[in-house]
Amino acid sequence: MPHDIPHDGWKHSGVRVIPGDSLDTNTAQTPGMNRAAAINFARVGAQKIWAGTVHIHPDAKSGAHHHGALESVIYVVSGRARMRWGEKLEFVAEAGPGDFIFVPPYVPHQEINASTDETLQCVLVRSDNEAVVVNLDIAAVERPEGVKWIDPIHKD
Repeated sequence: MPHDIPHDGWKHSGVRVIPGDSLDTNTAQTPGMNRAAAINFARVGAQKIWAGTVHIHPDAKSGAHHHGALESVIYVVSGRARMRWGEKLEFVAEAGPGDFIFVPPYVPHQEINASTDETLQCVLVRSDNEAVVVNLDIAAVERPEGVKWIDPIHKD
């Protein structure tokens, strides 16, 4: 399908490089967490994704929430992430540097910095340019069940 070439020949409407020191911190914030947007509609005209960073202070955690119909991907740059999920946050898994976390639509979850002395630094990508967060009032179980990754494609 052909596309019209913009009047500037793609110079300012083609590829964009957003320097890491110019992310937009004017985004939804949670105590103990610092979010910054790199890619969204306002900054680059993104129609279908949002991308940015989140830094979670030592021993900090989000409340239980979900992101509606959005899919989320979290890439752990440094630190240790602990994710709880489920109707009573009854499941738990941890991720470290180089690990990816996938959060499907509508899944109740909570992000936790598993370290008491190191900041958790992550890159976050969502499947829409809107910041959808639905906070939940959940009575979490005391001892969640650990869940290990099982690859459905590459079996033993």
